[in-house]
Amino acid sequence: MELRQLRTFEAVVRGGTVTDAANELGLAPSTVSEQIRALERSLGVPLFERTARGMRPTGAGERMLLWARRLLDAAEQARCEVAGRPRVLRLGALETIAATLVPRVLARLAERRPGLAVEVAPAVSRDDLLSGVAGGRLEAALLLDTGEALGDLGFPPPAEPLTFLDLDPVPLALVAAPGHRLAGRSPVSPGDLAGERLLVNVPACSFWMAADRILGPGPERVRAGGVAVMRAWAERGLGIALLPEFAVAEALRSGALTRLGLAVPDLRLRLVWRGDREDLPGLRDVLYAAAA
Repeated sequence: MELRQLRTFEAVVRGGTVTDAANELGLAPSTVSEQIRALERSLGVPLFERTARGMRPTGAGERMLLWARRLLDAAEQARCEVAGRPRVLRLGALETIAATLVPRVLARLAERRPGLAVEVAPAVSRDDLLSGVAGGRLEAALLLDTGEALGDLGFPPPAEPLTFLDLDPVPLALVAAPGHRLAGRSPVSPGDLAGERLLVNVPACSFWMAADRILGPGPERVRAGGVAVMRAWAERGLGIALLPEFAVAEALRSGALTRLGLAVPDLRLRLVWRGDREDLPGLRDVLYAAAA
């Protein structure tokens, strides 16, 4: 059993096909296939069910996946300790969060463990963050969610169970140009928004999902782009937008936007990690710093 075989095995589990694993690892598909066959021969059991739709782990493959991650983590820890260099912990975050909320987490961490190296990996896709944590490419990730379970905002959680901790609340604001017909009215109900143009990004966007939960189907969804684009379009009267307060605070102060009088519940900044990796050196410090 070789470490390269374990890395290849993990990549096939993540990608579901030999081709996807080969593309991820920069190997030829034939090399990936041979490494998987060699690992299966060394163990004496099949690790995958080969189907027309791809590769699915067998029961033995599921058990091997847990061991592969432990062994690869241990190997990386050994390299760092023997070479006398700190382990780099990889923290993923959606781009909006990385720019606005992650710096305070890093400041807490720098105060508690100055020598701990943390690499922030911004991402545009929540799926990439979750698969990165589940697959061990990220030690933890920060995303927006709500409710009692991972994905209650409206996105599907990964098949593997992940642990999470809710950190700071993330207040939302329903905003519009100052001359909007509902400006100054209080309260505003979701029914008052029927026929309004609601500026959105993509269906997987946290704020689109929040709008589905809070506003219902009444407003017409109008694709605009990211947070900055939605804010700019709202300032020009092209629609209303449900956005985090940190993204519109200056525009509200300056009068470029006005807050509509709809009661909007907060989202939560949620830290997600794999419970079986909590013993990695430094990971508990990241969790502590984030929650402080």
